[in-house]
Amino acid sequence: MTTAPPEADFTRRTEPYRRELLAHCYRMLGSVHDAEDLVQETYLRAWRAYGRFEGRSSLRTWLYQIATNTCLTALRHGSRRQLPSGLGAPGEGVGPVAAEGHAGWLEPLPDAMVTAESDGPEAVAVSREHLRLALIAGLQYLPPRQRAVLLLREVLAFPAAEVAEMLGTTVVAVKSGLQRARARIEAVAPAADRIVEPDEPQVRALLARYVEAFVTADAAALQQLLRADATLELPPSAVWYSGEDAAAQAMAGLGSPGDWRMVPAGANGQPAAAVYLRDGGVHRAFGVVVLTAGPADDGAGAAIARITVFADPGLPAVFGLPPVYEGAPGHREAPGYGEAPAGAGVGAHAGR
Repeated sequence: MTTAPPEADFTRRTEPYRRELLAHCYRMLGSVHDAEDLVQETYLRAWRAYGRFEGRSSLRTWLYQIATNTCLTALRHGSRRQLPSGLGAPGEGVGPVAAEGHAGWLEPLPDAMVTAESDGPEAVAVSREHLRLALIAGLQYLPPRQRAVLLLREVLAFPAAEVAEMLGTTVVAVKSGLQRARARIEAVAPAADRIVEPDEPQVRALLARYVEAFVTADAAALQQLLRADATLELPPSAVWYSGEDAAAQAMAGLGSPGDWRMVPAGANGQPAAAVYLRDGGVHRAFGVVVLTAGPADDGAGAAIARITVFADPGLPAVFGLPPVYEGAPGHREAPGYGEAPAGAGVGAHAGR
């Protein structure tokens, strides 16, 4: 009987965990680019140590130990990533900034990079509930080791003893860290009952109506989609808006019919789209918009509770989309979300 070479055996056994490890590293770091780099580093370290793996823990546990400690090492040399709402009150800020020194910006994570059909541990690891932008932003307020404890215990359900071994600490320290992390997350993350799952038909329809509002530059239609307490964030601008100011800023960005194009996608388990802005005769990549849905003010159906516009022309490529809009015929949606029509875009202050 032929024995598989070590390289083939390593790949066969470890590759099924790549997606959930990417989700874990993203939660730790708040950056899809950094997470991809650290997953690669995790696999390199795992390959180098594979010959010494004795199976005292499961392979999955062993990989998570390597990935978590790789992230903790990276976080010693970096600052937390966040959204503009973490920098001050609505309307405050210093305009378009690159968040130099003290912070970097949170990045959206394409659903297609981490979504799996399995109903096993991987499905739990990449569930929508644990990838929402608000939660990822909240995690960034935790010290890195508390962040790791919360994710390993609450999201991934590793036993306290295994987490202690992964982090080189005690069970008592893990339990104490988890209590402190829970208290902090409850203070900064939204209540679960304010969330509407994006696979509900009403939320799919909400994205379609949002897109249509920009197709026609219809300010009234957009106004109807927003909750009274809706917020608007526009990284890399440090300014964010709430309530009437958010609505006014969103509508001010509508422009003229045809200025924007949008390709529906999915990011962080939320409805999203890649956005393209008209430049001469073509529409060029502008960034990605992520919508947070919540119950409408009257309690009937869903409404937009938050619009987060990531004005980064490089982001559509992360979603597998081209730098120039390819509309119908031949239009294709980004993988990961689904059924809303393509149309015009987010209208969120190009050139701000």
